[in-house]
Amino acid sequence: MSKSQSHINDTQITDEIVAEHGLTPDEYQMVCDHMGRTPNYTELGVFSVMWSEHCSYKSSRKWLKKLPVDGPQVIQGPGENAGVIDIGDGDAAVFKMESHNHPSFIEPYQGAATGVGGIMRDVFTMGARPVANLNALRFGQPDHPKTRHLVAGVVSGIGGYGNCIGVPTVGGEINFDKSYNGNILVNAMCVGVARTDKIFYAAATGIGSPVVYVGSKTGRDGIHGATMASAEFDDASDEKRPTVQVGDPFTEKLLLEACQELMASDAIIGIQDMGAAGLTSSSVEMADKGGVGIWLDLDKVPCRETHMTGYEMLLSESQERMLMVLKPGREAEAEAIFTRWGLDFAVIGELTDTGRMVVSHEGQTIADMPLGPLADGAPEYERPYVPTATAPAFDAALLTKAPDMGAALKTLMASSEIASRRWVYEQYDSMVMGDTLAGPGGDAAMVRVHGTDKALAISTDVTPRYCFADPVEGGKQAVAEAYRNISATGATPLAITNCLNFGNPERPEIMGQFVGCLEGMGDAGRALNFPVVSGNVSLYNETNGTGIMPTPAIGGVGLLKQLDKAVGNRLTGNGQVIYLLGETHGHLGASLYQRDVLANDTVFAPPPVDLEKEAAHGAFVRAAIDDGLLAAAHDISDGGLAVAIAEMSIGPGIGANITADGDAAFWFGEDQARYILVVETDDAVALEARAGDLPLTRIGTSGGTDLQFADKVTISVAELHDLNEGWFPALMQG
Repeated sequence: MSKSQSHINDTQITDEIVAEHGLTPDEYQMVCDHMGRTPNYTELGVFSVMWSEHCSYKSSRKWLKKLPVDGPQVIQGPGENAGVIDIGDGDAAVFKMESHNHPSFIEPYQGAATGVGGIMRDVFTMGARPVANLNALRFGQPDHPKTRHLVAGVVSGIGGYGNCIGVPTVGGEINFDKSYNGNILVNAMCVGVARTDKIFYAAATGIGSPVVYVGSKTGRDGIHGATMASAEFDDASDEKRPTVQVGDPFTEKLLLEACQELMASDAIIGIQDMGAAGLTSSSVEMADKGGVGIWLDLDKVPCRETHMTGYEMLLSESQERMLMVLKPGREAEAEAIFTRWGLDFAVIGELTDTGRMVVSHEGQTIADMPLGPLADGAPEYERPYVPTATAPAFDAALLTKAPDMGAALKTLMASSEIASRRWVYEQYDSMVMGDTLAGPGGDAAMVRVHGTDKALAISTDVTPRYCFADPVEGGKQAVAEAYRNISATGATPLAITNCLNFGNPERPEIMGQFVGCLEGMGDAGRALNFPVVSGNVSLYNETNGTGIMPTPAIGGVGLLKQLDKAVGNRLTGNGQVIYLLGETHGHLGASLYQRDVLANDTVFAPPPVDLEKEAAHGAFVRAAIDDGLLAAAHDISDGGLAVAIAEMSIGPGIGANITADGDAAFWFGEDQARYILVVETDDAVALEARAGDLPLTRIGTSGGTDLQFADKVTISVAELHDLNEGWFPALMQG
């Protein structure tokens, strides 16, 4: 044993060292009880990452169990690298969303880039070829001194990695709020396609089977990244830069192709990405799921730095690495593939019948731990929580000083939430692979299932200000909006992934937000047959005690069986008839109108979500699209009816004469379960007849170059376009 390794394991475990590893005194005592002795330094490091919030979900497991995860379309729900759903004809969609928040705040380019790389590995580990990337980003106030730097770095990192590996970035969202000033959110989503009979899982079985390391070499980057991601920030957060991994998309591309080639054979028993906690988590999870033990010889691990200790090798989060278990005797075949792709390949251990993780380095056993406690033995906390207080209804008296409708619409179209994201998505290659049917800017992205007439519709959604005002309704709305966005293309919503971003769960009010949001998400998932098949929990998103707004991001996936039936969310010609589907009560609480037009930050109740109406209206829209009745459809969300109409107009530059009339609440209220539907004149009667008792109202016709509202307000579509397109470039130019 080298002096460095010997020195590490001879280190006396003090209270300070335990605290540095993110364990409480009670948790450390549990570790000692499981071990039957005091752990050495390496063993302490392994327990610390496996029991971190990021890896163990110790504050959230109780509540995650309440989410709907089943359905006839579900092949694999939560618990694997990614979720899997059946999309017919022997095809499966494989997808997941994950956070890389803390690393991206510290080092925005690499934090975002490695977030993209990690989520793609989660998908192709399952045997799928990635076909689409999306992201959900949250930054602080636009005028905050760090915001422009962070936006530039994150967007560049996402584009740099995704563009290089050749997977299109087809959609997402980016929003701004002061609650993210000290803790941005970078949530990455990937969708892949596989054959249902070639799905790969992590469980490792077969005593004596070889454990194989493939991909890049191991370095010292990312050590204790999982622990860092499980703690809140303070003024010294910049010192955590060494815990941010460094990505190499070109190596990832090689790794993807090599894995796909080996997966075409039957050599693999189990496979796992080395993500958070690196070699430790991948080996522990594979062995535990297979009910076996594992022995690792770290002398065989390919390293790019000299004199690395076993502690460093086990905890490194170097990127572009995978762990797999092969059928005995297939090592040479597998090695030939990875060598041909220029990647490292090493047999670093084997499965045992001990139920333990035993690690050797330089001829000595440096760790010997029971697998069960490592994998599932972390404490499951029932954190005290306080439900969020009921917010009052919007105060209509605020409208006495409201600007006129035209001025309000101009303000919203040039606001940080509504402004065009073109500056962002033009840095992403959204068309590579040749199967993108609708990229950024629509209600949902659409990607052809290669070689078929099917398409996947994909959307990311959440409205944090709703979740802050009323977590239960906000949780419902996040799922419902993903459902609406997918339905508006004509696709049938099938399942969701989530990325649950919250502050410190040890504060009862934050835990109350978490519990409330999950209650709402669960209710919506059950009512809409929209189960959760994968996801990620990111807690401790706060700095110096100031937490983010609750942000349970939803990534939804739906299926369009005939891609040529899809519709977009823009007017397509003059003389079309415009309808409003859904009831308008004028809910202005927690709306963008309240925030950006009235400049009022009082917490008012958000619009309620009627899940029966969401299901009924979504089904109506999908059926109308399937029958070829609709020329366009757009869900109504941020900014309300007037903003949705303006969004449909500014893309094609086509105006409209809206005959409906109302006050500010009518035009800008954010009532849910609503769509704008556009039909050719010849189809209007058929659409109205089909609606029956549903609230379908004819509100105008398309044409001209202006938007006219009830013959009272006329606004140039070109002016709205320029306001909408100008905000983001102006922000980034400083």
